[in-house]
Amino acid sequence: MTTVFEDAAAAFPTMLASSASDRASWLRAIADTLDAAVDELVALADEETHLGPVRLRGEVGRTTGQLRLFASAVEEGSYLEATIDHADAAAAPPRPDLRRMLRPLGPVAVYAASNFPFAFSVAGGDTASALAVGCPVIVKAHPGHPLLSRRTAQLVVAALANAGAPVGAFALVEGYEAGVALVQHPVITAASFTGSVRGGRALFDLAAARPDPIPFFGELGSINPVVVTKDADANRGAELAAGLAASFTLGAGQFCTKPGLVFVPRGSTLEQRVVEHLPAELPPLLNDAIASGFATGAEHLLALDGVEVLASGAATVAATDVAALSDDMLTEVFGPLTLLVRYDSQEELLDALGRLEGSLTATLHAGDSEPSADLVDVLAQKSGRVLFSGWPTGVAVTWSQHHGGPWPATTSQHTSVGVTAVRRFLRPIAFQDAPDAALPPALREANPLGIPRRVDGVLRV
Repeated sequence: MTTVFEDAAAAFPTMLASSASDRASWLRAIADTLDAAVDELVALADEETHLGPVRLRGEVGRTTGQLRLFASAVEEGSYLEATIDHADAAAAPPRPDLRRMLRPLGPVAVYAASNFPFAFSVAGGDTASALAVGCPVIVKAHPGHPLLSRRTAQLVVAALANAGAPVGAFALVEGYEAGVALVQHPVITAASFTGSVRGGRALFDLAAARPDPIPFFGELGSINPVVVTKDADANRGAELAAGLAASFTLGAGQFCTKPGLVFVPRGSTLEQRVVEHLPAELPPLLNDAIASGFATGAEHLLALDGVEVLASGAATVAATDVAALSDDMLTEVFGPLTLLVRYDSQEELLDALGRLEGSLTATLHAGDSEPSADLVDVLAQKSGRVLFSGWPTGVAVTWSQHHGGPWPATTSQHTSVGVTAVRRFLRPIAFQDAPDAALPPALREANPLGIPRRVDGVLRV
């Protein structure tokens, strides 16, 4: 692994000096290469994950789409947050010439996920957002799809070489020991992770315990609460039952945004109808570890006092009363299971929501005439994305997307999906009274890059 780190360190100066158009061409080259190999990659992925060719082909499209989105974003340039305040001797106190922007951290570690073998894996959003801003990437492959990881890495390395990127811009490592060494190596300046609370917390602690602690951007556990009000259930209960069943069983319940906790009014139509929409069969879980974890988690939850099993089989629906809701019921069970929580009043609903830990998402289904400001406030406090009249599974890759949330959903305030995911791998730097020739192009007076900038408090595009 020493060569991998040495190569990444050697590549960084070249990547730091590269232009936005250079890096955009690298990303588009990777996207074109993956699209050209889609049949081969989907076959490999299906053999190792059993997610099915339709789902996997769509995921390749999502992956190459986000590579191209990041390419466009770096060319547009606003991600640099270039800000200029000209000197003003009349200000109190007198103001020097100050110019601020974001710059890449350096080589970063990316820990691939199991449940999205393309979009959150070797060439996924973390890799794309780091390469976009000029950070070399070392990916730790997930053991759930090793053949796919190796082949994807080969394609990425070849695409980068053909596009003129430096050797060391990208590399793949495998194995538990390599993963531990990766986050601890002094060359690594940041790390991103998608996976379990246990695994992410262990790596987070290692990152913090280094002689030079580094930022660790972990996406961990999330129960993604859903609230259904009385009016919503009365008017759309049957429709909501079908929507919930489709959402929590999507991908056999292995989405990080799966709705795992659903608050429903007592006697709800949703509770009465959801069972009829459950699938008779679901694909097997991704690997033995996930299957074992699901079995253990489901067995523990269903054995708790006050929990009633409404349906079991390919998918499981359980229910409890809000008065019986305990901390043991508020832990993510990764797989096709959801827990309904019956409530009688908004007061006890708000009280229960206030006890929840952070989640990636929170969803509200309410009637038009219902006051929901209090509900919206508490759901916004507990999550990174609040949905109205929809379901959380499915995360659009856009400029405005936020995929993160309070602990334990993530370890930071940043997103792992969308254009602002690049912010994880950048740090601010300010230049005071610098000669124009000494400034990075983004901050020079003539704006040679033609990027959006804030000058003396005014945004100029």
